[in-house]
Amino acid sequence: MAIVVNKPLPEFEANATGGTKVTNTSHIGQTLVLYFYPKDNTPGCTTEAMQFRDKYKDFVKAGAIVFGVSRDNMKSHDDFKTKLELPFELIADTEEKMCHMFGVVKNKIMYGKKVKGIERSTFLIGPDGLLKQEWRGLKVPGHVDEVLKVAKALKKKPATEKASPEATA
Repeated sequence: MAIVVNKPLPEFEANATGGTKVTNTSHIGQTLVLYFYPKDNTPGCTTEAMQFRDKYKDFVKAGAIVFGVSRDNMKSHDDFKTKLELPFELIADTEEKMCHMFGVVKNKIMYGKKVKGIERSTFLIGPDGLLKQEWRGLKVPGHVDEVLKVAKALKKKPATEKASPEATA
């Protein structure tokens, strides 16, 4: 099942560093930021992780929780997290279940060869469990600030805006 803006996420369950389990409903009531990246300890991914780290307190103030997602295993994630002092958890999607569900697995050309890789993408899920915004094929500079801006805007919306009577009729 594909993910669609303004719709709930399909069911999933994933393991993250720190013994954390993440599911499609585990963070209802909080804004959830899932950022997919190609590989631990590579230049662009390190920069992106450090930018999320540096803005982490601002995300928390906005009521958001951040998770990085890649195909790396838990040991790689633990090392990456320790090395960069990341205050958020990393999801080890070694079987690519989440990567396929979110449609971030793409064919890339690397050193002249076709390889299957992860397209750098971020998904913002609202406290109501609906996908609010997605960024695909993004560039790292300025991206984290943009995600933070949307997360802050979500927090400003009053909780009473859930569903209008017309929407449920």
